Amino acid sequence: MGIILMVLWVMGLITGSTEGQWVHLLLVFSLIAFVLAVASLGRRRGLA
Repeated sequence: MGIILMVLWVMGLITGSTEGQWVHLLLVFSLIAFVLAVASLGRRRGLA
């Protein structure tokens, strides 16, 4: 999920059709998804 959001964010920056600053929310959501995925992976392995 995070990778998809990050790819969409990069595509929005490259094409210039960012619809204002809303495209940057994709970056924030993708970073949150990555952090949550790493945290849940750490809990499953007993690292966190």
